This record gives sequence, C-alpha cells and structure tokens, in this order.
Amino acid sequence: MVLYRAWSEMVPLHFMKRITSFSAMRRLRTVFGVFCLFTASMATADWPQFRGPAGSGISLDEDLPTTWSDSENLRWKVRLPGAGSSSPAVVGDRVYLTAFTGYGIDPANPGQREDLRLHTLALDFDTGEVVWDQEIAASEEEQTVTPRVADHGYASPTPVCDGTAVYAFFGPSGMVAYDLKGNLLWRRNLGTKTAGFGAAASPIVYKDLVIMNASIEDGTLYGLDKSTGETVYRIEGIQRTWTTPTIVRSQAGRDEMIVDQKDRIVAFDPKTGNQLWWCEGVPDYIVPVVVAHDGVVYCSGGRQNKTFAVRAGGDGDVSESHLLWQINRGANVTSPLYHDGHLYWAHDKHIALCVRAGDGEEVYRERMPTTSRVYASIVYGDGKFFMTTRDAGVMVVKANPMYEVLATNRLGDEDEMFNATPAISGGRILLRSKTHLYCVEKLD
Repeated sequence: MVLYRAWSEMVPLHFMKRITSFSAMRRLRTVFGVFCLFTASMATADWPQFRGPAGSGISLDEDLPTTWSDSENLRWKVRLPGAGSSSPAVVGDRVYLTAFTGYGIDPANPGQREDLRLHTLALDFDTGEVVWDQEIAASEEEQTVTPRVADHGYASPTPVCDGTAVYAFFGPSGMVAYDLKGNLLWRRNLGTKTAGFGAAASPIVYKDLVIMNASIEDGTLYGLDKSTGETVYRIEGIQRTWTTPTIVRSQAGRDEMIVDQKDRIVAFDPKTGNQLWWCEGVPDYIVPVVVAHDGVVYCSGGRQNKTFAVRAGGDGDVSESHLLWQINRGANVTSPLYHDGHLYWAHDKHIALCVRAGDGEEVYRERMPTTSRVYASIVYGDGKFFMTTRDAGVMVVKANPMYEVLATNRLGDEDEMFNATPAISGGRILLRSKTHLYCVEKLD
C-alpha cells in the first residue's frame, strides 16, 4: 500500500479514478505491473496548465527530438479554427487550447467588434483533429483592436484541465468551464477593465478551487468553486500583475499561493485566501510566473528587470528576514526556469540568460537569433532547453550553464509568428503559432 500511495500521487487524477474504481486488488496488481513498465519511459505525463505541472516549465519526458522541420520529426500539423497566443494544455488523449475569430485578426481591416467570438478547443493528441470547438460571444467591454492588442490577440491565457473539466479565461469576457465533452458548465464575469496588450494571466486548479488572478480586470484574485463557478473567496488590492499564481510547498509543509505584483511579493493560503506573508518586490508591473525550488521562490519582472529570491514559509513582513538576494537581471515578460542550481530565461529582448540560483550571479548572457521580441517562456525536457522565438524558430540548448546551442528548428511559413510557450507531453512537443498547432516527436 505504500507503493500504491506513492503511485497515486504521481499519476493524473483522471487515470487514478479509473484505477480506484476496480473492485479487486488483484486487478490493481496487474495494472501496477503495467504502470512500472509505463513509468520506465515517462511517456504519458500530462501538461495540464500554463508551463506544465506547477507552472515549472519542466517535463520528465525523455527521448525528445532535438531537430525537426516541416519534413522531419513532424507528427502532425493542423490549421486552427482561429488565432491566439495561449499555450496548449494536455491531459490524457486531449489537447486543450483557446482561439478567437471574427474580429481583430488584421488591425488594418479588423471587422466589427460585435462579431468577436472566443473559442475553447479540444483536439485529439494523436492526430490533431478538432474534437470539439465551443465559442462564446465577447463582452461589449472587450478592447478595440490596435496593432499592440493584435500582437497577442484575444486568446492569450492558457486553459487548465483537472481531468474532469476545462477552465478558460478571456479577460473582460470572463471565465468559462466545460466538461470533457464540451458541454458548458458555467460562465463567470470577473471584471471588465482592460490594459495594455490585454489579458495574460492563466487559471490554475487547487483542490476544489479554480484560482484566477483578475488583477487587470478587477484588481482582484478569485478563488472559485470549480464545480459551480461560485466565489469561495476574493482577494482585493492585487496591483498591476498579469502573472499566473504559483502554489509552493514551504519547508514547513504548508501550501502557499505566491502572487508577484507591483511593489510586493505576497503569499496567501490557497484554501482560504488569507494573507500569510509579504516581501518588498519589483516597483513595476509584473508578467512572469514565479518559480520555486526547495522552499525558495524566484520572482522577476519589471521593465528594468529585477529578480528576487525569497524563502517561503514566513509570517507578516519578511522583507528583511527571508529575502535571500535581489539582482538587476530577469525579464519583463517571459518566465524563468529553475534547473540544477541555476535560473534560465529566454529573455523577451531576445537574450538567453542564466544566473546562479544561490546568489544571483550571472553565468551567461547570449543573443538569440532574432531581432524580434520573445514572448514564449523557456521549457525543459530530456536534458534540453527549448526557447521559442517569434520568427526564427525554436532554439534547442543543452541544459547546463555552459551555453551550447544544439539546433534551431523552423516550422511553417516565413511570416508565421510563434508567441505561445511550448507544451511537452508523451514524448511530444506542441508548438502553437498564430495560425497552426504543430506536434513534433522522434519518428522512425
């Protein structure tokens, strides 16, 4: 039973429910034997939210491709029903994604705003075929398109799936929840304000809650009952942050929800929304996701690029007691990744950046092969970093602090833009452009 408990903590919820429904332990032994073979290849780990499990950007998958093109290691390519910058989420045999149609694709010829439709999609993981496509009409408060807004579009937040439902956020047009067959479960308005490029924060699931940072739309973070969409708690005063919240386990064994916002880093109890501690932070708006390792949270952001390392598990103002270091390095838009004692970025100003996690000392700072801004965040798998540029392909970099580019891979047309962070699942890498979704893997 010890092995069973350990296993139940590792496998996805939707798979666990199938196993616990078996009536006899002997059937569990059979499945457990299959599981032992199954885990040897680490081949079916889900990627259920923005940047995968816990928002870390880290996959345990092995044997991922290093090179690909339109004619090499491309499992499938599908033209999406609409545009967008959200990342894929993968649970089981489905890929979940958002898109928009009807308005704002071309800012020079945008169409009518009342025709804007917001789509939540489910695709077959093996073939890329669209299984269902559910759409809602956009709110009247949605932004009028400008070249700046069109750069990202109206479908930037990444959906999250808990194995029973899919939750997608569309800024002033609200949050929707669908069951796995595409039936609408509920829709909630979470504020109607807009700013800058539009919505960016993505929802996360914690136990029976779906949590949404609606700082831009309402200055509020919401904890919603994921079954009904009803408010369980709301945290007001969340200032100028587009970041997706991060759940961290402190060394004391307490779950903490970290929200990096203008001027301060704040930890809340994710069950109740009660504030636990706060630390002085970046004096500017925040976009990157907080990453954590061994009870330390790494928080970056701001146009002047700052990063703070803070020990989790405090009480009240921990600006002096728990702040480990701060540096004038980081990124304004893209999120960092922790790996083997270092922090790495695919910096939005087309720079590959690495610093030591212990003290913030810069290890390398190298130009990426593009002159465009970079909006996709770095992800890791199989000893490699994957850094997506908008217009010059995906860089594959060896995962160590000695900067070594293994390959740069391009897909699609020359003018095809890639804003979305990749997803890694089942030995495959999913790459989303404004028009297409690509699935690459090692093919014989």
